[in-house]
Amino acid sequence: MDDIKKGISRRSVLAGIAGGSAVAMAGIAGFPGVVRAQEKSLKIGAYGGYFKDSFDKHIFPEFTKATGISVESIAQPTGEAWLVQLEQAARAGQAPADVSMISQVSMLRGSAAGIWAKLDPAKMPNIENVMPSFINKYDDGSVCGVGAVTWYITLVSNSDVIAQAPSSWEELWKPDRAGQLGLLALVTNSFLLDVTAKTYFGGQEILDTEEGIMKVMDKLAELKDNVQLWYRDEAQFEQALKSGEIPMGQYYHDVAGLAAADGYPVRSTFPKEGGINDSGSWAVSKASEKLDLAHVFIDFMSQPEIQTLLSRKVGTSPTVARAKTSLTDAEFASVSSEIEPIIPRYDMYQQRADWLSQKWTELIVS
Repeated sequence: MDDIKKGISRRSVLAGIAGGSAVAMAGIAGFPGVVRAQEKSLKIGAYGGYFKDSFDKHIFPEFTKATGISVESIAQPTGEAWLVQLEQAARAGQAPADVSMISQVSMLRGSAAGIWAKLDPAKMPNIENVMPSFINKYDDGSVCGVGAVTWYITLVSNSDVIAQAPSSWEELWKPDRAGQLGLLALVTNSFLLDVTAKTYFGGQEILDTEEGIMKVMDKLAELKDNVQLWYRDEAQFEQALKSGEIPMGQYYHDVAGLAAADGYPVRSTFPKEGGINDSGSWAVSKASEKLDLAHVFIDFMSQPEIQTLLSRKVGTSPTVARAKTSLTDAEFASVSSEIEPIIPRYDMYQQRADWLSQKWTELIVS
C-alpha cells in the first residue's frame, strides 16, 4: 500500500480539471433526510499527503455543507499499520477515527478480528449505487464496509522506445523485453499472480489452491529475466519510464496520465485481460460512538455525484457504474476503463499471507 499511497498522493494534481463542483453540487443540494447539526462532528481517516489534502479541500467541505456535520480529518498510515492501531485502540474502547479508508486485505483481516461495526443498508440508501464487488460483508451477510474509491494499475510503456502500444499482459513475457520491465516488488501490491492467472490460466480460479498458485508462480518466474527493476519506490520507476531507461512495466493509470499530460512519452494501456482494479473501503470502528453519523457520511459518499467529484478532483475511479456519473469520455478514460477489470483475490492474500510472501521471495524476486 505504500506505493499505492504515493500514486494516490499525486492525484490532487487533477484538481485543476474544470467543471467538477458545479455538476456535483446539483446533486448534493438535494441530499435527502439529513438534519443539520452544526455541533456534530466525525473523525475521518484518509491516506496522508496530497490525497488527504484533496479530501480536505474538495470533499469534506461539501459533506459539511450538505449535512451540517463537521469533519476532523486524520492522516492515517497505509496498510497494516493503521489496522493494528485500530485494533489496539478498540481493545481500550477508543477510536482514533470514526470512519477509516481501509485496504481490501486489511478489511478482511479486520473482519476476521471483528473490529468493524455492522452497517445498516437501510440507513444508507445510496449504497445501492455502489457496485456489488465493492460492498464488504461479514460471514453472516451483514455489511461492514462500503467502497470508497478505486484506482487502476495498468500496462505502461515509453512511446519513444516502444512504438506500438501493447495490447496484452502477455507482452511482459516476450523475449525481446529482456531487461526492459519495471514491476511492483510485493506479492500484495503488484497483484501479478492475478494477472498471470487471468492471462495464461483462463481466470483466477486456479488461485484457489496452493498447487494452483505454484503453477502460476512458475509461469510468472519465466519473466524474471525481463525485469530490470522490482520497485517499491514509485518515483524511481517513474523517472526511468519517462527517460526510456526502463520502457515498460506496471504503474498507476492516473499518474501515468499526468506524466503524459506534462509532455513525457508515457502511455498507459488497459490490456485486453483488463487493468488491475484495486480499492479502499469506508469502515467504522466498533469503538466509535458515532455510528449514526458514520452512516450519513458513507451514504453521502456513495452518491454518483460525489463519485463524479472524486474522479474529477482526486483522480480516483468511481465505485458506481459509469452510466450513473456525469463524466465525459475523456474524464472517464483518465481514471477508468470499460474493459472488465482484474480484481485481486484479496481472500488469498489474507489467508495465505506468510506462505505467499515466502514463495514470492524464493521464486520471483530473488
